[in-house]
Amino acid sequence: MAYGIQLPVQAQSALFAEGWEAAAGPEDLVAVARAADRAGFDYLAVCDHVGVPRRLAPAMGTVWYDPVATLAHLAAVTERVRLLSHVAVVALRHPLLTAKQYATLDHLSGGRLVLGVGAGHVREEFEALGVDFERRGAVLDEVIDALRAALGPEEFPEHHGKLYDFAGLGQRPRPAQPHVPLWVGGSSPAAVRRAALKGDGWLPQGDPRERLPAQIARLRQVREDAGVEGPFTVGALAEPLYVGRAGWDVGRRTITGAPEEIAESLRAYRAMGVDQVQVRFRSRGRDELTDQIATFGAAVAPLLS
Repeated sequence: MAYGIQLPVQAQSALFAEGWEAAAGPEDLVAVARAADRAGFDYLAVCDHVGVPRRLAPAMGTVWYDPVATLAHLAAVTERVRLLSHVAVVALRHPLLTAKQYATLDHLSGGRLVLGVGAGHVREEFEALGVDFERRGAVLDEVIDALRAALGPEEFPEHHGKLYDFAGLGQRPRPAQPHVPLWVGGSSPAAVRRAALKGDGWLPQGDPRERLPAQIARLRQVREDAGVEGPFTVGALAEPLYVGRAGWDVGRRTITGAPEEIAESLRAYRAMGVDQVQVRFRSRGRDELTDQIATFGAAVAPLLS
């Protein structure tokens, strides 16, 4: 079972950001990314919000780094770890623009991109950018099809749909990967169905572990009923983690203990059919976080297989 991490600093919602992140900056982000790269993490994940309205700012905050710029920066300072947008709200942008950005990112990183996409939930973002919020699911469906074409091998990609129509426009560089993995995020029935039919993987959004078996069963059933075959990566978001005994209040939901205890808890995800688990560590500073990442890679990860 692979393991990845949603990076700190780049997204600072009050729901999950640690106190030290408010004063952190690019050097801290780079240090954490390099620690995850060294520790064998499969991917680094970053979020996407163009702007946060005042009504949501107290909970969401307004610190949301741009995913393309952030992942490109981190690509240059890491060696092997994959680069995941979790998730890019691609319906906010024309698919040719999105394809240009992410194809360049994949080219520059030597083929390390995983494009995670989702429908989005902030109405004001859509309204400001002139996109129909109520039809965002249908827009996303077509954008995924357009991105499949625009991120494929053809120098002159072609797509003819209800919302987007393009042909005869060459885009180079092409992605380094012959097939850029496209993971679909979201846990609503529509999102799960979209992931099953259009994605190479599924990124759940806040599903507690007891809900995952039913969601995974539905994914498989939808794919089977539609005759969809091929590799498919099922993801999970683990509870907050702290390897060892913290000596401070890490919250009642946090899984703590010796490496064997942490690994036993995470192996339950694998038994459900999960292929990759995204982890987040509790920490009081950058050094504590990078220590947690290193300890997890050295002591917990070998026990996940």
